[in-house]
Amino acid sequence: MITRRLGRSSLMVGPLALGGNVFGWTADEATSFKVLDAFVASGLNLIDTADAYSRWIPGHQGGESETILGKWLKSRGNRARVVIATKVGVEMGPGEQGLSRAYILRAADRSLQRLQTDYIDLYQSHRDDPHTPIEETLAAYGELIRQGKVRAIGASNFTAERLGAALKASASQGLPRYESLQPWYNLYDRAVFEGELAELCRREQLGVLSYFSLASGFLTGKYRSEADLANRARAYRVKEMLNERGARILRALDTVASELRATPAQVSLAWLTARGVTAPIASATSLEQLQELIGATRLELGADAVAALDRASAG
Repeated sequence: MITRRLGRSSLMVGPLALGGNVFGWTADEATSFKVLDAFVASGLNLIDTADAYSRWIPGHQGGESETILGKWLKSRGNRARVVIATKVGVEMGPGEQGLSRAYILRAADRSLQRLQTDYIDLYQSHRDDPHTPIEETLAAYGELIRQGKVRAIGASNFTAERLGAALKASASQGLPRYESLQPWYNLYDRAVFEGELAELCRREQLGVLSYFSLASGFLTGKYRSEADLANRARAYRVKEMLNERGARILRALDTVASELRATPAQVSLAWLTARGVTAPIASATSLEQLQELIGATRLELGADAVAALDRASAG
């Protein structure tokens, strides 16, 4: 499997990242282990999670995903073969949130415990914290890097203005630099990332790890009417995409997929790669889903296909 450098860091990652948000949520421990085993066996290596996964589920506290991933790492003894990306900043309890020095150092140790590892490859600011000086946050990451607990840092859900300010602070004050951005980006949701934010990432050579890469499953083509949403965990997200633009995107995906003997999901992921994404993040709750996702890494879209998808999803 071909790897590429993440930003200017020393991390080399495969062209697809496995989303760990489902571990302990829609994928139980046994299923998660099977998916993780197959993912690594395919030659891929980047696994993305967060301390807050899956705190949004009633009865969950957060840390469920990291805990399962940690059990898998310990049982397989394959830590050196994988690149573990996790995040900090989203509320984990009263007073347990943000990007202050004290909280980052505390949260990092908790994540390391759950992951049962000595280091995090990519530690990401889950969302911006306007109440903490940028320099304090970056200096805290610097401490973790010097201690050997973190190899590189990334940002998620940052605006171009705030990401640019962080990069300037890093350059002017000798602080660690965000080497990647994790934006909400897919064929349906283009507005947040494209434009100023995408240009900043290109100019500063940041890696891009898109999340919601398949628009909560909508871009797989399995949701075409409200009847398809019955008893689905992500129905509340997909429902708003069942409109004329969504239908137009699915028609274009069907056409390109048919021409390439691929699936809509594979075409959607290949489109992200063609648009400059380093490694789209996608989740799988079965081996069948995972194999479909892996197939996208072998798919290359021509200029005409990319243009057709761009036109269909414009607006």
